[in-house]
Amino acid sequence: MSEVSIKTFTRGGIHPPEHKEPTAGSPIREIPPAPEMILPLSQHAGAPCEPAVAAGDHVLAGQKIGDCAAFISAPVHASVSGTVKAIEDRRNFTGAMVRTIIITPDAEQQSVPSVAPRDWRAMAVEEIKQIVREAGIVGLGGAAFPASVKIAPPKDKPIDTVIINGCECEPFLTCDQALMLKRPDDLIEATRLLMRVVGAKQGRIGIEVNKPDAIEVLETRLRGDADVAVTRCMVKYPEGAEKQLIKAVVNREVPPGKLPSEVGALVQNVGTALAILDAVREGTPLTKRIVTVTGAVKNPGNLEVYIGTPVSFVIEQCGGFSAPPGKIILGGPMTGWAIEDLNLPIQKGTSGVVVLTQQYVETHPILACVRCGKCVEVCPMGLMPNVISIYAERGNWDGAEKWNAMDCFECGSCAYVCPSKRPIIAWVRDAKAAINQKRRQQREAKK
Repeated sequence: MSEVSIKTFTRGGIHPPEHKEPTAGSPIREIPPAPEMILPLSQHAGAPCEPAVAAGDHVLAGQKIGDCAAFISAPVHASVSGTVKAIEDRRNFTGAMVRTIIITPDAEQQSVPSVAPRDWRAMAVEEIKQIVREAGIVGLGGAAFPASVKIAPPKDKPIDTVIINGCECEPFLTCDQALMLKRPDDLIEATRLLMRVVGAKQGRIGIEVNKPDAIEVLETRLRGDADVAVTRCMVKYPEGAEKQLIKAVVNREVPPGKLPSEVGALVQNVGTALAILDAVREGTPLTKRIVTVTGAVKNPGNLEVYIGTPVSFVIEQCGGFSAPPGKIILGGPMTGWAIEDLNLPIQKGTSGVVVLTQQYVETHPILACVRCGKCVEVCPMGLMPNVISIYAERGNWDGAEKWNAMDCFECGSCAYVCPSKRPIIAWVRDAKAAINQKRRQQREAKK
């Protein structure tokens, strides 16, 4: 079944150049393990893991090497078999120091014993949730929120619709498009699996109309289906943001500060949904992911990469740089993180490696806000990024909180249109970190 009309959210949004042509429709290429694999023990939103191995230990691919008892967390697994070279603190892509396990891979790769294929239709829902948790699956679109928490909404918030996010609205990135083309039947099955877990009656796969090949292959398979359908979405950024996609697909608005369960919806990224299916059906933990490597590399493409692979090795597998890089971004250019160290690893939430030449990188002095209001016009959350950024620039975290900085999901639309080229998102991130720290201290004080 398909929904022919083109849907979108109603407030704000922008239309940046897509730059998807170099990798759109390209098949997924597998790359080997790197000579050294780097596995941070915090690759998810929530509490970091503690190591479950020691330096010198031999580990198998798929073996759990880090875990945490906290509810919002996700275990980390060895993506390769090999010897634990060291466990040490290293900086991650945000600049934070994170406990990290370094593994030297074996020449002959060995995995933990596989399980016989399982029929999720015959499994108890609680068993499925536990499998997802033990597999270490997090949101692969970039947020990296533990999937086991997301598929366990409060009992008083019934879910009637599962929405698979196939919009992939970030410029340059095409890894989800590649997955939809390679595994359409599995994606439909993953949708049904999620529907069963949360008790939803309908499933929707939202895809922007600039991916006609993915729309066609899925609509063909869903023809005559009464429960699962493709929703064609307008090409507009950030169409794939959770709350905006819910508005586009089922015309429901998630209240400020609330979760999608408040309006009866569950949203999962394409890669996340498929990882959940693989874990439940085949017992496969999250040790690989598809990454779009594009921009100034000689052979751009969508690569299946072992989690923990250094960025330098990934770029080598694409033939190296095709021109001197001006900026390298993990993720997409709107929400990703610019990095300086090419030894940083691909993590669970790394959807892309975008290499920009200097011609795409402009440096400007930070100018004062001119009160033009363009950032307010494009903000999909209806916030006032100009006011929030002024408070955050001055370190006035209470002011930023008062103007709802915590409702910002850092899409970057405001910074994209700002004529003063103000680093609005960097300031918002600072404000949110400070506000979260204050709230933690307040909770501790009440204990």
